[in-house]
Amino acid sequence: MAKKKGFVANSKQKDSGRKGSQQLRIIGGEWRSRRIRFADVPGLRPTMDRVRETAFNWLQWDIEGKVALDCFAGSGALGYEALSRGAKEVIFLELNSSAALCIREALKSLDAQNAQVWQTDALVWLEKQQSIEADVIFLDPPFNQGLLEPAIKAIEAKLKPGTLVYVEVEAKADLSCIPAHWSEQKRKDGKEFSFMLFEVDEA
Repeated sequence: MAKKKGFVANSKQKDSGRKGSQQLRIIGGEWRSRRIRFADVPGLRPTMDRVRETAFNWLQWDIEGKVALDCFAGSGALGYEALSRGAKEVIFLELNSSAALCIREALKSLDAQNAQVWQTDALVWLEKQQSIEADVIFLDPPFNQGLLEPAIKAIEAKLKPGTLVYVEVEAKADLSCIPAHWSEQKRKDGKEFSFMLFEVDEA
């Protein structure tokens, strides 16, 4: 894959929403500027404001009225953003009980009726599905735990053509697991992480 213009977050952005208050801010849509509490869980890494803004600029014509699946929900940031911007439904998968509870509480405070929260191992949940009908999938697993490859293996044969897959990984992660029929649409690389958007083509 050809590398595109790099993305480097400054130190203020890197710390935004991660320390102290344990809050994140919804960037756009109906709930723009709403602040949401997330669980104080070691290693939990909310997608930064600027990254979410870029990612949802990429998705701006492809999220309203669509079903999204947030596979390693963590703080719930990506799923909240999708709902705020008009997603028909978002399914959150999160293993940690405290993080899953925070997502449920946040959705209640937002009066979001079109979301499901599964406290489960995402890989097990994905493997059990006969097909995955989501239009947009967020794959933002914990860094340096080798979860991207098994997650992709669990879903690649179950996705319909046209599905959009957002991937966020640590810098210089091995991306050889990306299927050949996933067409890279967008990508930004930084010193600490990379994020990219793929569209699933016919296998």
